[in-house]
Amino acid sequence: MKIIVFGASGRTGLEVVRQALEQGQSVTAFVRSPEKLQIDLPSKGNGELLIVQGNALDPAAVSHAIEGQNSVVSCLGTRGFRRGRKISEMTANLIAGMQQHHVERIGYVASAGIYREIPGLTGFLAQLLLRQVLADHRRAADALEASGLQWTIARPLQLGNGRLRGEYLEARHGVPSGKGRISRADVAHFLLRTLKDTTYVNQSVALSY
Repeated sequence: MKIIVFGASGRTGLEVVRQALEQGQSVTAFVRSPEKLQIDLPSKGNGELLIVQGNALDPAAVSHAIEGQNSVVSCLGTRGFRRGRKISEMTANLIAGMQQHHVERIGYVASAGIYREIPGLTGFLAQLLLRQVLADHRRAADALEASGLQWTIARPLQLGNGRLRGEYLEARHGVPSGKGRISRADVAHFLLRTLKDTTYVNQSVALSY
């Protein structure tokens, strides 16, 4: 399978790239700054890695990179908590490129809280501190849901850099009643698993341990 990863130089994106290579996939890493793609190639697996430099806000660059792919993974994000629409604008470019080149499958990393589904004080604080970022992820999620594509949205709770476990809690409505955290490695594991499993097509899934 040919997979293109947007946001591949971020911590979650790097995990997606590494695990996909271990699985023997052909991976295109779309990054603004190739020098930031610091990845130790896996010792197992025979996947192929192609690095493409570009800006996800450039629709022509995005469309060109998507051509010939089988699936798309978006780990795109922004820095800081300011108001903006960069995430949803980049996602719109992904959707347009996929529609143009008839690429159907996309896995998208958002965040728990985009539907105001986190209960109690934790949910209140998430909306207070992350309101603008969550709102932009919600706009992106809404666009995916209306796109006609085969999408899966991952909504991790508190992200960490722990090891890959391969086991975690999932909730399609609300959030899991677990510990409220999950490693980026396991978010990547979920995304790659869902690309092969039609169970998760057009589903938005919250993740935690």
